[in-house]
Amino acid sequence: MNLAYRMRPKNLEGFVGQEHLLGKGKILSAIIESGNLFPLIFWGPPGSGKTTLARILANASHANFNELTAVNAGKAELNEIIKKAKVNQENNIKTVLFIDEIHRWNKAQQDSLLPYVESSLIILIGATTENPSFEVISALLSRSKVLTLQGLTLKDLEIILERGLKELKKKIDKPAKELLIRLSGGDARIMLNALELSAQYKDINEEVVKEVFQTKSAGIYDKKADEHYNTISAFIKSVRGSNPDAALYYLCRMLNLGEDPKFIARRLIILASEDIGLADRGALIQANEAFEAVSKIGLPEAALTLAHVTLYLATAAKSRAVANALGRAQKAVIEFPNEPIPLHLRNAPTKLLKELSYAKGYTWSNNFVGPNKDLPFLPEKLKHLKFFES
Repeated sequence: MNLAYRMRPKNLEGFVGQEHLLGKGKILSAIIESGNLFPLIFWGPPGSGKTTLARILANASHANFNELTAVNAGKAELNEIIKKAKVNQENNIKTVLFIDEIHRWNKAQQDSLLPYVESSLIILIGATTENPSFEVISALLSRSKVLTLQGLTLKDLEIILERGLKELKKKIDKPAKELLIRLSGGDARIMLNALELSAQYKDINEEVVKEVFQTKSAGIYDKKADEHYNTISAFIKSVRGSNPDAALYYLCRMLNLGEDPKFIARRLIILASEDIGLADRGALIQANEAFEAVSKIGLPEAALTLAHVTLYLATAAKSRAVANALGRAQKAVIEFPNEPIPLHLRNAPTKLLKELSYAKGYTWSNNFVGPNKDLPFLPEKLKHLKFFES
């Protein structure tokens, strides 16, 4: 067992952080004191204690704890737990089902949980790093309490690090300690994994910490670390630069390191408008349909869809006309935020407004080709401006 697993607290006394949920009179403290557990969704950054809290809650409620990781678990694994839950129910034992990265399950998979949550056969605790409002179906949200976990503070991480050093019977100098905490990006798991690797050296110093964080085995690729942003940047720039080979390489690299496929799909939707725009009107359609497909099927099959849309966008004609026009219009709004709208463009729902010349001169009907082009559409001070250039 690795250090992070060995150090996982089994009760609240050993847990570090999340005082806003665990302090006196707070919701999780109340649940633990009462033992009355109900469905929960933990939303928070990696390494903030979501899994550990779920275990502590299950233990405090005297419930049987079962864990699934949405990335590699499906219907078969769920059915096994449901069978066990039915046996537990016959023996008056509660069953907690913890699903890590629940946002990775598509709508159909999440729907399959509903009858068991509704009947209280299982007490669901879902964990997600993504906004549950977008990633968890509304039917589950309405039956659960969403709790937001905060990233661990520097003080929290230092406490955990000191415990890890004690467990390993190792010492570390102050500069190396500060570097280890900083490079962990607020993720206790990454920090402890890196500490365990660093402990293989005779002395733990800054050079050792830097060396450890160059290795993939330290778990360095997280959604807030530099490598995350470097890789998505390289991917987007390769698509934008019409290099399909480089784009595919960075796509596979992100997926291999555990990046959320929906995050990639969302970035491609943005790129379709920003860097392709009107040069290929099908680009946005392709990107949006790819996001829908990825949301429905999940990994590993979603990799095919992402490769498909990546190649389409990388080989499409490019144009920044939409982005440039938007930028110019936004700048104009900042400079002229409250210019009077021309009277003929205003809404005229009442007789009084019509008498004040609202909507006067503007005509439109099914048989009318268009309004009078001589009428100004922009406010008076902006009529000389041109935002869109085809």
